[in-house]
Amino acid sequence: MELNLAGKVAIVTGASRGIGAAIAQELAREGCSVVLASRSAEDLKARAKEIGDASRVEVHPSDLREPAAPAALVAATIARFGRLDIVVCNAGATKRGDFLALTDADWQDGFALKFFAHTRLAKAAWPHLRERKGSVVLISGVGGRTPGAEFTIGGSVNAAVQSFGKALADRGAADGVQVNTVNPGDIRTDRFDRRLKAAMQSWGVDAREAEKRMVAEESLTRIGEPADVANLVSFIVSPRGSYLHGALIDIDGGKTKTM
Repeated sequence: MELNLAGKVAIVTGASRGIGAAIAQELAREGCSVVLASRSAEDLKARAKEIGDASRVEVHPSDLREPAAPAALVAATIARFGRLDIVVCNAGATKRGDFLALTDADWQDGFALKFFAHTRLAKAAWPHLRERKGSVVLISGVGGRTPGAEFTIGGSVNAAVQSFGKALADRGAADGVQVNTVNPGDIRTDRFDRRLKAAMQSWGVDAREAEKRMVAEESLTRIGEPADVANLVSFIVSPRGSYLHGALIDIDGGKTKTM
């Protein structure tokens, strides 16, 4: 499917691995120039090498928890490519665990990277996106719609991101900036691998059986792949997805059962 993204410039945060890396690679395949941001310089260099075309890739190691970092990321993008069309806010992982054992620092860290980094980046990018009639995609998670006892921080942060996406889309309608939120479910990333290993130990089974049980317990079609999310994001920000606005899109194999 031709998505007509050639020549556009995209920022992807959390791009060193997993979902973010897959999104950056897919946008590059569709002809975008991409700026990859995360805290790991070495991992970013490896992802850039995988993309291959150095003329269309910029790596920007950055700790987006720092208040000035998102604006610096936007400035670096404009300095390198002269424009900005797409922002994919994907950075951030939150700590799982017993609510009574989680500290204030755990909560603050979760919101610093996955919520405030998103809001600051959107604000810094907004004038450029308004000029280009661009797109913002916020990567949240289904835990924001169906919270659980072991996911109090993640559920709260994701719910905040989803609410922010709705509010920002209202502003975007006036300014000509498309805004949507994508909620991945169980995706085969490092984070999922840790959950799978814990399930293997708990049930005393191998990886194949543990995954089979996880899929059955949640009534899923399967465990998702980073490419599943990347393909969806690329469609959303393309002309073919232009009617999507203010949407909360669950890509979770049927995990979310609520309306």
